[in-house]
Amino acid sequence: MKIAFIGLGNMGGGMAANLVKAGHGVRAFDLSEQALAAAREHGCETFTSASEACEGVDAVVSMLPNGTVVKSVYTSDVIGKAPGGAVFLDCSTIDVATAREVAEAAEAAGYAMVDAPVSGGIAAAEAGTLTFMVGGTDDAFKRAEPVLQGMGKAVIHAGQSGNGQAAKICNNMLLGIHMIGTCEAFAMAKKLGLDPQTFYDISSVSSGQCWSMTSYCPLPGVGPKSPADNGYQGGFATALMLKDLKLALAAADTAGVDTQMGRRALKLYDNFNSETTGQSDFSSIIQMLLPAGQDLSN
Repeated sequence: MKIAFIGLGNMGGGMAANLVKAGHGVRAFDLSEQALAAAREHGCETFTSASEACEGVDAVVSMLPNGTVVKSVYTSDVIGKAPGGAVFLDCSTIDVATAREVAEAAEAAGYAMVDAPVSGGIAAAEAGTLTFMVGGTDDAFKRAEPVLQGMGKAVIHAGQSGNGQAAKICNNMLLGIHMIGTCEAFAMAKKLGLDPQTFYDISSVSSGQCWSMTSYCPLPGVGPKSPADNGYQGGFATALMLKDLKLALAAADTAGVDTQMGRRALKLYDNFNSETTGQSDFSSIIQMLLPAGQDLSN
């Protein structure tokens, strides 16, 4: 299959490389020459514009920073430029309303389109083990699924257009809440004189168990290796968690849903982001939640 890939950042670069490994011909575009050079090293053919990359393809995949950019790229450079039989897959994390608006514009022009945001982070993007949450018609999902399978371990149809984004922001709101709770529990355990590893051994097999505890522990030297063991570098940046929480709370307001824990998580991540560069992993919020001067080491 011939695939245009637009957006070769931390996530998109690995995803495009995995499509090449899966046997697809990838026509790549990004504003960064460095990203384009890396894509060429992984076997992609690169182009100087998104519209040029879309010529003659069977599918268009995008991984872009926000809804404004997604709407601009699709309305200006993809719709009407890609062949009429192409399927569009937007893997960005954006607001539900924009996802549905862009899908409607694509469908009105005769294209099939899905929103397919991801879970798994940079490591999973590079390893081809992402989870895709997909919104779109049954036909669009069926056409998009083989492309997504080249980049992930799980591809789940969430329903109508926009439902992939709905699933992603609900999931990440829950993740943000869980991570804060996990950090607070470790901080309290340490303050009460309980060894962090002992607390992990207990909680990881008890009712407090969650992914933030057992797969992504925010304390270095405890549990499986995580960004905490690498100075909180890599993984899922604090600024991205803040972005997703803002999307989630905006959606909650639109839907009239009371999300008090989500709002508290947003406030805490907003405060933490303003104190840092926002580039460290989101689990580094434990540095703000630990009592002043308390050592992070096990």
